Amino acid sequence: MSAPLRVGNASGFYGDRFSAVREMLTGGPLDVLTGDYLAELTMLILGRDRMKDPARGYAKTFLRQMEENLGLAKEKGVRIVANAGGLNPAGLADALRELAAKLGLEVRVAHVEGDDLIARADEFGFENPLTANAYLGAWGIAECLKAGADVVVTGRVTDASVIVGPAAAHFGWARDDYDALAGAVAAGHVIECGAQATGGNYSFFREQPIGVPGFPLAEIHADGSSVITKHPGTGGVVNTGTVTAQLLYEITGARYANPDVTARFDALSLSDEGPDRVRISGVRGEAPPPTLKVCLNRLGGFRNETTFVLTGLDIEQKAALVREQLESALAKRPPADVRWTLARTDHADADTEERASALLHVAVKDNDPKIAGRAFSGAAIELALASYPGFHVTAPPSDASPFGVYSAAFVDAGAVPHVAVLPDGSKVDIPPASATLELSEVDEPALPEPLPVEKARRVPLGLVAGARSGDKGGNANLGVWVRSEEAWRWLVHRLTVGEFRRLLPETEGLPVTRHLLPNLWAMNFVVEGILGDGVASQARFDPQAKALGEWLRARELDVPEALL
Repeated sequence: MSAPLRVGNASGFYGDRFSAVREMLTGGPLDVLTGDYLAELTMLILGRDRMKDPARGYAKTFLRQMEENLGLAKEKGVRIVANAGGLNPAGLADALRELAAKLGLEVRVAHVEGDDLIARADEFGFENPLTANAYLGAWGIAECLKAGADVVVTGRVTDASVIVGPAAAHFGWARDDYDALAGAVAAGHVIECGAQATGGNYSFFREQPIGVPGFPLAEIHADGSSVITKHPGTGGVVNTGTVTAQLLYEITGARYANPDVTARFDALSLSDEGPDRVRISGVRGEAPPPTLKVCLNRLGGFRNETTFVLTGLDIEQKAALVREQLESALAKRPPADVRWTLARTDHADADTEERASALLHVAVKDNDPKIAGRAFSGAAIELALASYPGFHVTAPPSDASPFGVYSAAFVDAGAVPHVAVLPDGSKVDIPPASATLELSEVDEPALPEPLPVEKARRVPLGLVAGARSGDKGGNANLGVWVRSEEAWRWLVHRLTVGEFRRLLPETEGLPVTRHLLPNLWAMNFVVEGILGDGVASQARFDPQAKALGEWLRARELDVPEALL
């Protein structure tokens, strides 16, 4: 097998560790360094930036990172691919050229554009979006790299595309090399979220030292197989558990669709290749779907919140009193949406005042910033001397702040331009996939024989199962996995949709779908609508469902003693 392409990652979101670029460039050999800066919420933030200044709309952090590290990357021969262009990849490319000139560097910069559909919103029937961006694939990136680019910046491409593009260019893959492309998608999906692949946010973090995890890299081979690893001497850990957790992150079922290929995650297998080295192999690919997903953000109105601190005795009665008082004060013109949450963080006979206190949150939304603003927060503070004993709040009265609403749309891939702007300024149109396949669910696999249970003990699920959860718009994705065939034989029969609803009562009444991945001893639950209109709408205590999986692991049920 020919030498692999070493692709590292230095960013999993806009705001990730600033020093990661330098750490990855100095920590060991690399061929390509990638970065993912975009999320659904990030597109909204960049959209508001662009409203203030049309020249903005890209991740400014990336430009600062390049100011410190562009010379180092050039010296080491490492090419850089990042989606930091956001809503303005051409603007970021120009800024990079200016930066290179200021630093006295000869750097060939290219960019990919075409994803921004905001000017065509009416044509597609999008209603008043602030941002409208289609998820492009990897071939524009590949075209830029084949033309000799040292740095490629893009707008909204799929997260894995910044890894797939360099691999496709390096190995000369064709558009229908589906298995190889699918393997690169799997590798890209694992490393694009940064340190989540190296021990970050890992359920079994107590089993080995995590420290400050290093960032991951993938050694991608010509057949699409890969080894996930990290630079030697860096913190964290790479094992089949950390890789499984990231494979399950924010997916739905066995088919993981990208614009260039649909990867079959039910076909892949993981194997240990030594300390901090996990091989991904066997991924199969199918033709991509005929449509592209579009991320739409619009301004949804204005929101505000107040948190009352309730201390000592009679917590429930104190909460009821202040709620009755505030609702009476707002009765003439109440906010359109009012949500109360009582967090019982208090402890009996507590040794500190904070441990004796509970938190009563009230969050409001309205189209009128005045109603959600001081009319609400002022009314809350006016109760200070007229309410429950010990009244105080966590913050002074405040004005309302705007919130966003996310939605997804799907458009014909042929209707979206995909343009590679090469280092010399010439443009290459990237055609859509010539062969497509409508996305569909796989048939549910045959279940293994149930595990015979002689004795069981009531314990938290997390003693035997790991989990990782996250968001896709208003839906939550919660992946669960175990680490032995025996545990899988128990889990697949025990953790049904009905049991899932019982353990997580907040999901009651919402559509819940279970997807099985027996090859990983894993399953993924999709809970529709639990996050309202997406993270920016702040519809829930945990608006991105990041800890939903850890809540599930903390719930108790009868587990066979043989598994403990």
